Amino acid sequence: MQPQKNFATNLCYRKSVQSYEKKMKNTNYSVKKHQTYRLLFLVLLISGTLQARNTNYVGAYLEGGGWALMPSGSKYGPSLGAAGSLGALYELQAGNKVSETKFLFDVGLGVHGGWTRFDANLASKMAIENATDMDGDSFDYVYEITSRKDAYLNVAAQVPLLIGVQHRRFYMLAGVKANVNVFTRFKSTATLNTYGDYYRFTENPNFAEFRNMPEQQFFENMPLTTALLPTKWNLDVDLHLEFGGRLGFLPEGTGFEVPRRDVEYRLAAFVDYGLLDLHIKGNNPLAEAPTSYDAASAYNPDGTNMSMIQGIKLNDVFTTSGFANAVKDATIGIKFTILFQIHQPEKCVLCGDSYKSLVPARGRKGGVQYEE
Repeated sequence: MQPQKNFATNLCYRKSVQSYEKKMKNTNYSVKKHQTYRLLFLVLLISGTLQARNTNYVGAYLEGGGWALMPSGSKYGPSLGAAGSLGALYELQAGNKVSETKFLFDVGLGVHGGWTRFDANLASKMAIENATDMDGDSFDYVYEITSRKDAYLNVAAQVPLLIGVQHRRFYMLAGVKANVNVFTRFKSTATLNTYGDYYRFTENPNFAEFRNMPEQQFFENMPLTTALLPTKWNLDVDLHLEFGGRLGFLPEGTGFEVPRRDVEYRLAAFVDYGLLDLHIKGNNPLAEAPTSYDAASAYNPDGTNMSMIQGIKLNDVFTTSGFANAVKDATIGIKFTILFQIHQPEKCVLCGDSYKSLVPARGRKGGVQYEE
C-alpha cells in the first residue's frame, strides 16, 4: 500500500506544480498585456502632449449696442440708450495642433462709454407758503414740475476676463467685465409751471389759482434744464456672454482661414448683465426751489425778471430719497474682434550634435558611413 500512496502523492504534486506554472504563465501574460496597454497609453499621452500647442494672440475689440439702466422697486421704468466699448486684448488658444476645437482664455483692457435716459414723466410740487402779493393778499407760490427726463453719460475703464471654446468657425466666450467709473454726468429736463394758490386763504373757488401772470412770475410751460452735472456710481461688474463666428473662408477639414491663418476676424452677438448696484443712495428731494417770495423783487412788468425760477435745482434722481432699491444695467449688442498671432519658434527636433551624427561622411569607402 505504501508505494501506491507515494505514487498518488507524487501525482498530486506534479498536477499542483503544473497548475501553478499554468497560473503563473497566465498571470505573466496578463501582466505583460497590462504593461503593453500602459505603454501604449503613455506613448499616446506623450504624442498628444508633443502635438499640443498653445497659440498666443493679441488684438482689439469693438462693441456696441443698446444700454439700459434697470431700477428695482422704483416708479421709474428701464432707461433707453446706447453704449460701446473699445479695447485691446490678449488671447490664449489651447488645443491639439490638428484639432478643430480650441479652448480660449481672454483678458483685456478697454474703455466703455454709454448714454441713456429715463422718460419717467413724474410730477412733483413745491410751494412757498404764506407769501404776500403786491396787493397784500396771502397765497401759496406753487412750483409744479412735470415731464421730467433724466439722462446719464458714463465713461469707465473696462477689464474683461473671459473663457470659452472655439470649434471650427464658431466660438463662445463667457466671463465677467469690471467697469471702473471714471466720468459720470447727469442732465435733467422738465416743464415748469408756477402759479398762486389763494384757495386756502379765501375758500373762494373763483380765486383758487392764478396762472399765466408773468408780471407776478406765474409762468406756464417753462422749459427747465440743468447743465451736465457730475455724479458718482459704484463699481460695475457685468456677467458677459457672447456667441459668434470667425469671418473668412474655411476649407473643409480645417479650422483655419485662408490665405492667412495668423489673423482672425470675429463677429458675435453679446449680452452684458450687471451684478452690482450702481447707484449711491441718498436722501435728496427731486427738486429744490427758493424758500421765500418778495413781491417787490418778484415783480416782472417787462417779462425779464426770472428770479423765482432761477434758483430751482433738479437733483440727480439716483440720489433722491426712495428712488430705487437697486439699479443694475444691461447691454445687448454686436462685437467685432481682430486677433494677430504671436509667432513662436518651433522646437528643434534635430539640432547640434544630434544632427551632425546623421550627416554622411564623405570620401569613405565601403558605402555610406556616419560620423560619430
